[in-house]
Amino acid sequence: MKKITSGNFILVIFLVVMAYNAFTGGRFTSIGDWALRTALTLPGIVIGITIHEFAHAFAAYKLGDMTPKDQGRVTLNPLAHIDPVGIIALIFVGFGWGRPVQVNPYAFKKYRRFCNIITDVAGVITNFVVAFLVTGILMGLGTAGLLAYDGAAYTILLYIIMMNIVLMIFNLLPIPPLDGFGIITEIFDLRRFHWYQPFYQNGSLILLLLIVFDVISGLLTPALTAILNFMSSVWSAVLL
Repeated sequence: MKKITSGNFILVIFLVVMAYNAFTGGRFTSIGDWALRTALTLPGIVIGITIHEFAHAFAAYKLGDMTPKDQGRVTLNPLAHIDPVGIIALIFVGFGWGRPVQVNPYAFKKYRRFCNIITDVAGVITNFVVAFLVTGILMGLGTAGLLAYDGAAYTILLYIIMMNIVLMIFNLLPIPPLDGFGIITEIFDLRRFHWYQPFYQNGSLILLLLIVFDVISGLLTPALTAILNFMSSVWSAVLL
């Protein structure tokens, strides 16, 4: 029998609370609508998580760390990056995760802090690039009259864009274990401060509390809207 750690217990409580909110908040009022919405959003979820984790693995591998390669993570195969529990939680309660890429910073050939930053930022940059390119495809097809704005293809492409932007914004938050905290840790050498270790060890709990109390969604929504508007305006100028 697997030992239940305090971290696992907190995660279980969190998922129970999120599931309760999902059921009482009307998420499953119509099972048919929920199933259709899930089918349309799933490609965006899988693509977003896969390219994010692949980018981390590829960057670390190219910088000299063989760990991701040895663990089979330098691949675009979703099965290498999708966490079964994380994807189920994302579908049913609206919050999930992929399998984090394990990196050995001591394996980097040189400029360790610089390599750590590149590895951390690779995922969010890749999410941004994919979202930007798919926005161009979506708007280009729509302008050419090749895509119906009320069709399934349009919805799938839109969710691919939105999921990649959300993953980018979410992972840039300066809270451990997210990429944003890793980036500022290397830039400002946060490990030298006495509060670093306690904050790092409790980062996941802090993050879960911010999600439960809708602080994260309050940050994500305006940022998502702003980035969508920016990408749309850029492509509008290009396609005119």
